[in-house]
Amino acid sequence: MSQWPAAKAKRVLAALLRIGWHIKRQSGSHRRLSRGGWPDYTFAFHDDVEIGPAMLARIAAQTGLKPENL
Repeated sequence: MSQWPAAKAKRVLAALLRIGWHIKRQSGSHRRLSRGGWPDYTFAFHDDVEIGPAMLARIAAQTGLKPENL
């Protein structure tokens, strides 16, 4: 079983901002996030979308997000 719970995109974005990411630019629901020492990441989810465990694991691999950050 995955250690990741499903979560709303709004909650995931808030967690990313808390761990040091910031929004570089936005076009619609596509937000380009930036953080020193990491390649830019495109967060392309509407705020009310539920993100499942598999996608959260992929986001974590690219951003350094951990389950306890949610």
